[in-house]
Amino acid sequence: MSTRHFLSLFDLTADEYRALFERAGQLQAARERGERPNTLERRVLGMIFEKASTRTRLSFESGMAQLGGSAIFLSPRDTQLGRGEPVEDSARVMSRMVDAIMIRANDHGMVETFAANSRVPVINALTDRSHPCQLLADIYTYERHRGSIAGKRVAWVGDGFNMCHSYINAARTFDFELAIAAPRGYEPDPDVVAAAKDRVELVATAAEAVENADLVVTDVWASMGQEEERQRRLRDFHDYQINDELMARAKGDALFMHCLPAHRGEEVTAGVIDGAQSVVWDEAEARMYTQQALVEFLMLGAFPRS
Repeated sequence: MSTRHFLSLFDLTADEYRALFERAGQLQAARERGERPNTLERRVLGMIFEKASTRTRLSFESGMAQLGGSAIFLSPRDTQLGRGEPVEDSARVMSRMVDAIMIRANDHGMVETFAANSRVPVINALTDRSHPCQLLADIYTYERHRGSIAGKRVAWVGDGFNMCHSYINAARTFDFELAIAAPRGYEPDPDVVAAAKDRVELVATAAEAVENADLVVTDVWASMGQEEERQRRLRDFHDYQINDELMARAKGDALFMHCLPAHRGEEVTAGVIDGAQSVVWDEAEARMYTQQALVEFLMLGAFPRS
């Protein structure tokens, strides 16, 4: 049986996603009852971080511990990856010693190369191209609050970078309509958009994107590695803030999401992110349950029964 990886949202089938979300719900319910199933007992997850993280590290590391397994944090400072060892060699060695590997990397190509040389499953925990683990949490959270996202209208307002690309892929995978508003020069990759042209629309203004939306999503204006562009980005994104006036254009029961960390007063106001339509804390917590279900599936080859 070939090794399964999770490098993009296209790596699982529709049936597998349904089973994953069902399993995530079981894991969340078990935790709320104080139960800790040992489905990953003595299993080890290697965690490679080229970028800083709060939610990604906590959700994977705590998630493994709660299922009886363990996780090992690895950074370029602590390994030969930071001293010039080829990615291929690191993959061949590490994958002989752990049961799966998650990578938070600067370059998507590095993750693809690592996976191509790994004996065990590799999980994309964020690259410059996409952030599929975040979309697992977002879709799971939306559907727990509002039911199926299929056929709904989602508004992405902000930078057409990795999170936007992930929402474009999610529109294809989960069958929803996506309206994207990004400043000129910050649009998503045209090839990514073209592949989803029947689901995705680029619009001129944030107001147009949010109009009648079921879900409104944004991200920081300057991602990690873009700090030197911060002042220019603050000017360029000035008209793309999610505020009460903009949210009023969405449906009355629309939800707001943000992958965090958030900069209140920039991409979103405090009134929105801390308001009644915001589900960002549920969204952050969902990272753990959806990733637990994903890791179970990749390590065990099936979703355990509750």
